[in-house]
Order: sequence, then structure tokens, then C-alpha cells
Amino acid sequence: PVRGHDGVRRGMDQGPGAFMLDEVRESRAPQPGPALARLLEAPMRPGLLRWIGLRPARRAPVLAVEHATLVPGTGLEGDRYAGTGRAARQVTILAAEDLAAIAAFTGRDVAPATLRRNLLVAGVNLHALKHRRFRIGPALLEWSGECHPCSRMEEALG
Repeated sequence: PVRGHDGVRRGMDQGPGAFMLDEVRESRAPQPGPALARLLEAPMRPGLLRWIGLRPARRAPVLAVEHATLVPGTGLEGDRYAGTGRAARQVTILAAEDLAAIAAFTGRDVAPATLRRNLLVAGVNLHALKHRRFRIGPALLEWSGECHPCSRMEEALG
């Protein structure tokens, strides 16, 4: 089950591959300017949630799960940072395309758990979501900033 932005608990029985990532667009006229700026303002195509991971404790292995509960204002239930106020972000997201690029650069397979993020999505340019709200399933999220690599990630990748 996932809790939506309204706090209502919803069941999600299809598994990660079935979730859609859709941008929540506010009505606004396209802005004139460079082509890249117009491209970033354009509606986005939906993406897919491919993987969910929870970090239960410091230095503990990331647990891959089929379902997670997103608690508004707190984060993912079962994640060590949920509700602690110690993390700048409640949920961390990684693009599958970035994972493939890291694997190509390092010359080895890189599992999503290695990068210690909560969600792996495919088909979406996460940078285009900067300062925007979007949905993953019924959950409403807002892109608040990039996460820099953690020390565990650097240990794993060098």
C-alpha cells in the first residue's frame, strides 16, 4: 500500500513495474526563450517505477521490496530516515538510465541497492522535474533537490 498526499492508505498490488510516474502540471502559458527552456517546460511522458528500496538502519543492506508505504511529511515507512528530520529528503529517486550510464562507466553491473536510493524510475528526465510536483502512483511528491553521493556509495563504486 501507498499513502497518497491526502494521507489515505491505498493498496498497490501490481508490483513496481506497473506504477506510472506522471507530472502534475499547473496551468501556465509556454515561456518564450531558448529551445532547451521550452523543452523543459513541455509536458512529460509518463515513466515507470522499476524498483523500491528501504534502508532499515545505518550501514545495513538496502532491502528491495515490492510495496512501500509513503507517509506524508515523513517518507517511506521502514526507511531509516523516515520522520527523523535528519535527512534533507523524504524519498530519494534515481533514474534507471543513470544507473545504466554508471554501469557502462565502471565496467560492471550496478544494482539499484548499491546507490542507496529509495526509488528507481525509468523513462523520465528527473532534472526536468526540478521544483515541480509529480505523482508516483497515487503519491504526490515534489522535487526539492539533488542528493550527493553518500560515503557508502563511494565505498561501493570507488
